[in-house]
Amino acid sequence: MHYRRFGKTEMELSVFTLGAMRFLESDTNAIATIEKALDLGINHIETAKGYGKSEVFIGAAMAAGLARRREEFYLTTKIPPTEDPATMAQLIDQSLRRLQVDFVDNFDIHGINTPAHLEMVRNPDGCMKAVQAAVVQGKIRHVGFSTHGSLAVILGAIETDLFASVNLHYYYFNQHNEPAVQRAAEKDMGVFIISPSDKGGMLYTPPPLLQDLCAPFSPLYINDRFLLSDLRVHTLSLGAANPQEFGDHRVAWDMVGPLTPEEQAVLARLDRQYGVLGGDRCSQCFACLPCPEQINIPEVLRLRNMAIAFEMQSFGEYRYKMFEHAGHWFPGRKANHCTDCGDCLPRCPEVLEIPRLLRDAHQRLHTVEGKRLWE
Repeated sequence: MHYRRFGKTEMELSVFTLGAMRFLESDTNAIATIEKALDLGINHIETAKGYGKSEVFIGAAMAAGLARRREEFYLTTKIPPTEDPATMAQLIDQSLRRLQVDFVDNFDIHGINTPAHLEMVRNPDGCMKAVQAAVVQGKIRHVGFSTHGSLAVILGAIETDLFASVNLHYYYFNQHNEPAVQRAAEKDMGVFIISPSDKGGMLYTPPPLLQDLCAPFSPLYINDRFLLSDLRVHTLSLGAANPQEFGDHRVAWDMVGPLTPEEQAVLARLDRQYGVLGGDRCSQCFACLPCPEQINIPEVLRLRNMAIAFEMQSFGEYRYKMFEHAGHWFPGRKANHCTDCGDCLPRCPEVLEIPRLLRDAHQRLHTVEGKRLWE
């Protein structure tokens, strides 16, 4: 296991973090999973108020003996922005009680996803007043934020200078947030990558074509190396649900240094594979937005790109069915709401037939609706 300085926090974090969102079974399982992570050298545990009973399970682990190992790991929890400081102060205290700790090493505002959320943290008399008070009181040591928002919102949150770290989506198959990674690096912020194995493409169950394209490596490994060869990135979430789910990442966490020639060749092969889309490839410039029907055109077409070029059909269906069901965590309406208004067409530098591609994407990807993990 390797460790990296988490930006200006000065915490030396393992390059993989135990993300506790999938602690869904019992406190016994949570305890075993945490103990396994620590034994493997993972020294950062990340949870949130909204992750089901995750905080409670971690608290049970603390009461059952994990407290004796408290010096071996850093603990992060997250709470969504609130309109007023009193509510935030109350929620911070509730999380500490559930976790059965006196302080957390890192605290994140969970989900600065919209301009309204950004204004809530910018407000000097808003929720950040309570967060800053908790820092003074010793309840919080460092403050960051997580985001599923647009690039503009992410950059706006970074520019507030209120935060020492950022949790965001950035993967081989979704590089749109690279400017935020770069800006965070310029400001010496810690960079934590959310769910690289799952949201990064369900890479733990890759289709045969993707496996062949990544050979002699696994798609999971290639994405891990794409991220960890970038020194602007500090730690990746590993959402193990039980002690058996760590093994697939072990090769990557023992690697250091830039990409090898063999790894570079795989990434070049993946880049070339997009060529099968011909003139229908969306390059994710986002110039087509806003859509009058609130369709998230770039994301719909990204999922179409992946389903066709890499046969990542299951991933496309999994993410597509979240539209209209996850609110600001995954905004936008499904592609069948396109009215052929043509508003997006003159803005597309690739001259894509966007309405046709949206109809095709919906036909390919629409399935039975689903729920978010902790629902």
